[in-house]
Parts: sequence; structure tokens; C-alpha cells
Amino acid sequence: MSLDSRQKQYVKKNLQTFSPRQIADYLGLPEKEITDYLKKQWRPEKYQKYIRRFSDTPATPVSFNFKKFFEENKFILAILTFLVVVSYANSLTNGLVSDDIPTITNNPDIGKFFGFVLTSPFGLIQRLIYFFAFKLNGLNPVLYRLPNILFHLGTTFSVFLILYLTAPRTLAIMAAALFAVHPIFAESITWISGSPYSQQGFFFLLFFALYLLSKQKPKLFYLAFFVFLLSISALARGAVALIAVFIYEWFFGNLKESWKKMLPFFIISGIAAIFLISQTDYRISELKNTYYLNPGTDSLLIKVPTSVSSYFHLLIWPNSLSLYQTEMLFTPWEYRLTVLVLLIYAGSIVYFYKKNKLLSFWLIFFILPLIPTLTPMRIAWAVAERYAYLGATGIIVVIAYAFFTLSEYKKIRIAVYLIFWLVVTTFSVRTIIRNQDWKNEETLWFATAKTSPSGSTIHNNLGNVYSLKGDYEKAIEEFSLAIKINPTYGDAYHNIGNIYYQIKKMPEAEESYRKALELNPRLWQSHQNLAAVYYTEGKYDLADEEIKKALEINPGDEILQKNAAQIEGVLQPAQSQTTSPAVRN
Repeated sequence: MSLDSRQKQYVKKNLQTFSPRQIADYLGLPEKEITDYLKKQWRPEKYQKYIRRFSDTPATPVSFNFKKFFEENKFILAILTFLVVVSYANSLTNGLVSDDIPTITNNPDIGKFFGFVLTSPFGLIQRLIYFFAFKLNGLNPVLYRLPNILFHLGTTFSVFLILYLTAPRTLAIMAAALFAVHPIFAESITWISGSPYSQQGFFFLLFFALYLLSKQKPKLFYLAFFVFLLSISALARGAVALIAVFIYEWFFGNLKESWKKMLPFFIISGIAAIFLISQTDYRISELKNTYYLNPGTDSLLIKVPTSVSSYFHLLIWPNSLSLYQTEMLFTPWEYRLTVLVLLIYAGSIVYFYKKNKLLSFWLIFFILPLIPTLTPMRIAWAVAERYAYLGATGIIVVIAYAFFTLSEYKKIRIAVYLIFWLVVTTFSVRTIIRNQDWKNEETLWFATAKTSPSGSTIHNNLGNVYSLKGDYEKAIEEFSLAIKINPTYGDAYHNIGNIYYQIKKMPEAEESYRKALELNPRLWQSHQNLAAVYYTEGKYDLADEEIKKALEINPGDEILQKNAAQIEGVLQPAQSQTTSPAVRN
């Protein structure tokens, strides 16, 4: 029986990606019909090369069985587990740092199920983990960080499963091994507050694998839908990654037959998109008030090529990892180079669309999760390692494919395998070293300042580190450097005021707090600390004015309420002790 025109078109479209067995299973034909057709179309040498290429491609979803999958690949899964454990074991005992402190350490609601966990469907998974970790073992960071490592292990398995279903097994092993150890992921795993990205990455890739399997096992569709909901709940902006399913159907499937199955997913993604748009003003305000980023727009002609090139650099040569990627200034020649990189990337997508759709698909996959951050509006950092957690899978697959292709040449196969595992080992060591940067506040900010010296927030936090160590001179130096980089940085003036208050220089403290409020009128901590200054100087009426201003901005704060009552007691009059001013980090 000869193939009809539609079947021939499908064969030609998917030759570079799928094996004869996979193509035959999709078309519902015997494998022999596919191979007979290819033998007629090709020279014997070309046919043999194609068959050898897919000699280790596993059975397709039509014959997939989870139990059999784990039995056949238990050794590989054990190796991947070993790589993840070795790479992240030293991070378990790290402390709570940066955003972990306000969201966990200083969060009075963390133990409230209804007042904390059930506040929004988005971010629910992270809040559940925080809630149960707190209930089980208080503020011990191990129980907050361990889930991140487990999610990363699950994501690694999902990468292997997806490629196991769609590509040669050797390629699946290589890609999963690189994913397991790549140091760019440390920010999403070792940093507890980066967990939404590792959570969303796991659930989305698991959903994608289940979606592929549901083509032959329809009952899995419902599980895929549930897992997709979890991925959106973990990180709403991750909804844009769903475009990958559309592209996969376009490249390898049939959009006419699949659009009804995809529709529920796109409806959910639309709801998430509406939520994100509704949060735009809040996000802009948060970045302005917390990080002193000036609202406005950026030119996409500058932002996109510089950001994409920076991600490529971090993926291929991860030497400058940083919580804040602030070194984004480029000379004219460097900018031209970033544009060239972007053009090569875009050109590769088009080229491989004709030559190898698998590579074209994964190259597109890389950019999709980054789209919400690559907008002209200043609603996200231009580059952040955690943003790349899911999309980096695409580039890792391409890198693995390069190793896989080279390994097909018998003369250099051993050398290629040696180099590949050397790269895996090197990445693992780099990850272990990177984990140490997150050990505590001191190690984090010293490491961040080393790679990102032009970040005002970094120097402000480094000033807090020196302040806690009692090195006030060095602290003021760092706060002053933060102000030099960003003259509108109210927090840095506030923290200088704290130093002066601690060393009993009240006029200088008052001046610094006033300057902080001039730059950021919402900085209630400066009102609070001005009240402490005036209370210390016996100016109780002025102290009362300032504490009331602080309460207007933050009426629910219990400490402010106690301080207000204390000042009121003196004014009545009554004697009471003053409360030390709070330091805003």
C-alpha cells in the first residue's frame, strides 16, 4: 500500500525530528511502509545514515508505559539524581537572605492558613510550602529550600522524558544532564525566594510531556490540564510559555485537529494575562518605591538584543552570575555585537525550520518565557537568571544536540563524550561554588558587588552588612556610593540616618531622614525613626507628629501603634522608654 499525498507530506515534514517508528505510529501505519518509501526516495547511503541516527530512539507514546519507562531508564534517572544532589547538597544549610527576610523571617502572617496561604490563586504553591515549612520547623531554612531542589530534580526528569518521547535517547540524556547542573539555575533553587521559577518550570514541562502522551492516551489529557493549572498558579507570567504547544502542533502535529484540545489551556492563559495586566500599575509603583527605578519605557531596539545576548553569555560561559545583573552598559561596538547575536539567533530559527524543526522549536522555546520581561515598559529587570529557568531548556537542548551530532562520528566519539562529561562536571562545580554566595547576607552582597559593582541596591545592602558588623565608617561609605550611583535613592539616606542615630549624632540623623522622605514620601520607617530622634531629644510633640505620619502610611503595624501609645503617654504626661528605630533594608 503506497502513501497518500498527506502522509508523504507529513513524512517529509518530520524526517529530521522523528524516527520511522514514530512517524509510522503517528500515521497509524506499519513501520515498513515508511522505510520502504524512504528507500525509494533516497540513495542507500543516505537511508542508512538516517536509520543509524535514530537507532536509539525509544518507542513512541502509542506504546509508552510509565512503569516500563522507569525500569528501562532507572540507571539514567539515578545518574541525573546524583548530579542534582551533588550540585545542590551544599546549599541546604544556607540561611535566609534578601527577599527571604521580609517574606519569611519578618512575616507575621506566615503561619496563618487563611490570612497567608489563601490570599490569591497565583503564588499559591510557594505560600503553601512556606506555611508547612514554618509549621513543621519554624524558620529552619532547610525545609524551605529542599522543595526547590526536589522541583529541580522533577524538572530534570521532565526534560529527559520530553526528549525521550521526541528525539534519540542519547540526546535526551545529554540535555537532561546539562540541565541538572547548569549554574544559571542556582538563583531559582538555592535562593528560596526564587522558587516560583523552579516550580513553574517543573509543572510546565511535566504538563508538556503529559500533553504529548495524551495524543495516544487521552485520559492523560485531564492530568495534563490539572498540572498546567499548577504551573499558572506557581507563576502567572509563565502562561506565555503555552505558545510552545501551539508551535509544536504547527511544526509536528495538526493544528486543525488539535485546536479544540488547546483551547482550554489558552483560556486559562488569557485569564492569567488579564491578571498580569491588572497588576502593571502596582508593579511599576513597587519597583519605583522599593528599588527606585524610574518609571518609563525602554527602546526594544536596545533592550532585546542586549538582554538576549546576556542570557546567551550566561548560558555558555556562566562566569558573571549575580542576583542583580546591573552591568548592562555597552559600547557602540559591543552593542553591534549584541545585534549580530540576535540576528544569528533569529536566522537560526528560520534556517532550522527548513533543515531540522526540532532545533527550530527549541530555539523558539528559549525566548517564550522571557517575553513578559522583554517589554518596553519597566516592569521587570532587563536580565535576571531566575527568568531563564524554563526558557534555558531550549538552548541547553541545542547545545546537547551539538554534542550528540559530533558523537555520531566514530573517530571522535570517545573524545566528544569525554569533553561533554567534562563540561557537566565543570558546570556542577560552578554551581556548588555559586551556592556558597547565598550562604548568608554577607556572602551574598559581597559576591553580588564583585560581579555587579554599579548596582545601587547592592551597595545599600552591603552597607547594611557593614552596619550589622559595627563598621559604621564602611557602612556610610557604601550607602554614599549607592546614592552616588542613584541620587534619588531614599533608602540609602534613611540608612545613613540610622548610622548617625546609633552613634548619637542626632542633627545629622534628622537631616538624613528628612532627605529620605523628600525622595520617598512613602518611607514610613523614616517617620518612625524621626519620632525616635525627637523622643530622644525630648521633643515629644514633634515625635507625636512623626509617628502619626508613619501610621497614616502603615496603619496596621503593631510596633508603630505601641510607639504611638508610648509617646502619647509621655504627652499626657507619663513616663516610658523609647523604642530603638527600625532599620529598613
